[in-house]
Amino acid sequence: MTTPTQELSDIGVSIWLDDLSRDRIESGSLESLIVTRNVVGVTTNPTIFASALATGQTYGAQIAELAAAGVSVTEAVFAATSDDVAAACDIFRPVFDRTKGKDGRVSIEVEPTLAFDAHATIAQAKELFARVGRDNVMIKIPATIEGLAAITAVIAEGISVNVTLIFSLERYGAVVDAYLSGLEAARANGHDLSTIHSVASFFVSRVDTEIDKRLIAIGSDDAVSLTSKAGVANARLAYELFEQKFASERATSLLSQGGNRQRPLWASTGVKDPALPDTLYVTELAVSETVNTMPEKTLEATFDHAPVHGDAVRGSYEAARATLAAIEALGISILDVTTLLEREGVDKFIVSWNELLDIVTAAMKSAR
Repeated sequence: MTTPTQELSDIGVSIWLDDLSRDRIESGSLESLIVTRNVVGVTTNPTIFASALATGQTYGAQIAELAAAGVSVTEAVFAATSDDVAAACDIFRPVFDRTKGKDGRVSIEVEPTLAFDAHATIAQAKELFARVGRDNVMIKIPATIEGLAAITAVIAEGISVNVTLIFSLERYGAVVDAYLSGLEAARANGHDLSTIHSVASFFVSRVDTEIDKRLIAIGSDDAVSLTSKAGVANARLAYELFEQKFASERATSLLSQGGNRQRPLWASTGVKDPALPDTLYVTELAVSETVNTMPEKTLEATFDHAPVHGDAVRGSYEAARATLAAIEALGISILDVTTLLEREGVDKFIVSWNELLDIVTAAMKSAR
C-alpha cells in the first residue's frame, strides 16, 4: 500500500526530519527513516542539540577528550554538533546524489547570539561550512534585517543556505531578493549556480498560537471562527509569492544559467492545539517544490493517518487573503504579530544556546 509519506513525496513535498542526535545516528534510526518514512533531509537548531546532549549517552568520550585538550566550551559545542551533522550528511549522501543536490541536506545553525550581526554571521557560516566539510550541509541563517546581508554574502561564496525564522510575507519577499542577489554575486565570482541550493523556512504553528490568543481575547463569534486559520493562510500566500518571485525576469535569467529556486520550507509544523488534527500543517500545505520539516511525532502521525488529497495550496490564495483581512479587521495587526514572533524566535534560540553551553560546561567539568 502507498503510505501518506509516499503520497506527499509524489506530490513534490520533501520530508525533512526536524531532529538529530548521535544516538539517532549510531542506532540506525536516521537511516531507517529514509527507507520507511520517505525522509530526505534533516534540520537542526540549538534547542534540538541541547536536548540531544542533555539526554544522549554517546557524547561522553568526545566531551572528555575535548576537556583534556583544553578547548573552550563554545569550541566543544561546535565540535560535537558539527561531527553529528557531518555524520548525518554521510548518511544522506546517496539521497543528495540521486536528487542532484536538491535533497539529502542537513542543516546546522549559526550561533543565535549573532542574529543581529551580519559580519559575524558571515564569518561563522564560512567556518561551519569548512568544519562540517560536506557538500550537502546547509548553513542556517535567521531572516533578521541583518541576516539578509549575510544570506547574500554566504550564497555568493557558493555555500547553500537554509534561511530560518521567517514569519511575514514582507520579510519573505526580502529573503528571496537576498538569495537572488547572492546568486548574481556567485555567478560573478565564477561559481557553478547549479550547485547552490537554498530553502526559506516559513514558521507556521507559532503564527496560529499568537493570533489565536488575541482572537480568543476578543471573544466574539467572528473572532473565534477565525482561530487556527492564520498560520496556513499566511503560508499559502508565501507560496503565491514564491511563484511570483521566481517567474520574474530577474529570477528566470538566473534559472536559465543553472540557478535553483529557493524552495519554501514549512517549519514549526507540530500542532500545538490538541483539538486540531495532528497533521494539519502537513496536509493543508501539501504542494510541489516545498519542504516540510517535521518533528518525529508529526512525522509518525503523517505516516500513520495523514489524509493527503493532492495540492492543497494553489487555488487557495483568495480565501487566504480573505482570512488575514478578516483578522486585521478585528484590530489584530499581522505585522505586529510577525515582528513579535521574530524577536521571540531569536530569544528562544539564545536561551537554548545558553542551555547547551551550560550542559557542555558541566560535562567538561565532570570529565576533568
